[in-house]
Amino acid sequence: MLARTLMVQGTASSVGKSLFVTALCRLFRQDGIDVAPFKSQNMALNSAVTPDGFEIGRAQAVQAEAAGLSPSVDMNPILLKPEGQQQAQVVVLGRPVARLSAREYHDYKLQLQGVVKDSLERLRRRHELVIIEGAGSPAEINLKARDIVNMHVARLADAPVLLVGDIDRGGVFAALVGTLELLEPEERERVAALVINQFRGDPSLLEPGLDFVRQRTGKPVLGVVPYVPGLRIADEDSVSLERRLGRQRPGPAELDLVVVRLPQLSNYDDVLALEHEPGVTVRFVQQPNELRGADLVILPGSKSTLLDLGWLRASGISAEIARRAAAGGLVLGICGGCQMLGEWIADPERVESREPLVPGLGLLGFSTRFGADKRTTQVAARPHSACFLSESGADEDFASGSSGSEAICGYEIHMGRVTTQATARSPFRILSRNGQPVEALDGAISRGGNVVGTMLHGLFENAGLRRSLLRTLRQRRGVAEPNASALPSRAAEYDRLAAVVRQSLDLELLRRLIGRGAVS
Repeated sequence: MLARTLMVQGTASSVGKSLFVTALCRLFRQDGIDVAPFKSQNMALNSAVTPDGFEIGRAQAVQAEAAGLSPSVDMNPILLKPEGQQQAQVVVLGRPVARLSAREYHDYKLQLQGVVKDSLERLRRRHELVIIEGAGSPAEINLKARDIVNMHVARLADAPVLLVGDIDRGGVFAALVGTLELLEPEERERVAALVINQFRGDPSLLEPGLDFVRQRTGKPVLGVVPYVPGLRIADEDSVSLERRLGRQRPGPAELDLVVVRLPQLSNYDDVLALEHEPGVTVRFVQQPNELRGADLVILPGSKSTLLDLGWLRASGISAEIARRAAAGGLVLGICGGCQMLGEWIADPERVESREPLVPGLGLLGFSTRFGADKRTTQVAARPHSACFLSESGADEDFASGSSGSEAICGYEIHMGRVTTQATARSPFRILSRNGQPVEALDGAISRGGNVVGTMLHGLFENAGLRRSLLRTLRQRRGVAEPNASALPSRAAEYDRLAAVVRQSLDLELLRRLIGRGAVS
C-alpha cells in the first residue's frame, strides 16, 4: 500500500518551504506517524552525504533527521549544484551525471520523470506519510511544460497542496492570490489550504487580509506561522547567506571569526554551530580589509575551486591571507578552501576549468588533482597532530567530553584528491568511510602550526572540537570564557520549531488533509 502524501509549495523561492516541511516532519513524528520528506529536484550548494555514500540536498537530510530517519537518496533524487558560468553539476540518484547549462538542463528534464516517479514510489512503499516539497513557484508559467518538481509531482502523488507565502518579504496577499490565479483550474483545485509564514507581530492585525484571501480564493488559511529566531537548523539557499554579509565587527570581549564569502561557496552550514556560540561573531566577508584583526579566517568549501581561487587572487584576499599567515595569524581551509591553500591544483581532465595546472596559495605542503570520480562519504576520524583545532589531543574536554582519542564525525564531498608531502603533518586520521574501516590521513598543518587545511565538512558539529578551538582562540587573545550553557541539540531545535508550528496551525484541518494519525 502506498503512503498518503501532502505537498508544500510556495509563492516564490525562499519563502520558508524547507523549514516548514522540517517542522511538519517533526510534528508528525511526535504524533507517532512514520513520515518521510521528498523533494524531486533541489538546487543548492549545501549538500549532505547519506550513510551509504550518496549526495543529496542538505535540506532533505535535515528533514529526514527531524523525522527520525537516516537520509536516503530517494528523498532527493535530483540535485543541481550551480558552478558559475551559467551551468550546474547535475546529480542524479546521488551521483554526478553531467554539467549542463540552464537550456540544456531544461531539455534534459523530461528524461528524469521516471527517476522522480520511482524514487517517490519507493518512499511511499516504505513509510506511512510522505511530505513533498516543491521548488520556486508552481506559477512559473515559462517552465510548466517541463515541470518535474511542483504540480507534476502533486499529480503523480495525488497530493493535496499547501501554498506557503512569506509575509516577511512583503506582498504576501498578492503573492497568494496571484499564484492561484495563474494556476490551471485542476491545479487550483488541488491547493487545499494557504499558509502565511515568517510573521512578526500581532496576528489579529492580519484578520482583514485573511478574510479577503478566504473570500477571494475560496481557500481556507491553515495558519499563520511566526518567525522563529535563532534556530540552529541548517539553511538551504543563498538568500540566508546574503543576510549574513555586512555583520558588524564584534566587541572586545567577543571572538571574531571571518569566513571568506567565495562566489561559489558551498556547505556554509559548516560554521552554523559556531554562529550560535555565546561570545562569538561569525562574519562573511568579500573585502581584504575585513580580514584584518580577525581571530580566525576560514576559507570554506567551494563548488568551483579553481574559479574561486581566481576570484581570491583578483579580489586581493589571497595576498591578505598570505600576509596574515606570515605574521602568525590563524587560517583554516575546509574542502575547496583547503585545496586552495596547497601548492598546486592539477586538472588534467578539465573537470573544473580549462587550465591543466594552477598554483595554489602555497601555504600548505600538498597538491590536489581533480578527477572524474566524486568522493561522497560519511567519515569517522580522530585528531592526529596537534594544531589550533585540537592543541591538546589528550584534553578530557575534547571530542565527546571524555578523551582526545574519541572519534569525531564529518563528511567528504569533493572531486579533488589531495597528495600530502611526506614531511607534512595532518590534523586528522580517518578511521572509516561510510562505515568501512580505513587508514588515511586528512589535510595538512603548516610548519608554524597556524595554517590548517582539512577536507572534512561538519567538524564543528562535534562539541568537543568546537570547544577546543574556541578555548584556544580565547587564550590567544586573553578573552575569558563566557558563562553559558551548552548549545541546544538539533533534536531540541526540531522540537522547538515543531511546537511553534503546532500552535500556529488548524490541526483539525491538517489531520483531515493527511487522512490518518492523531494530531493534537
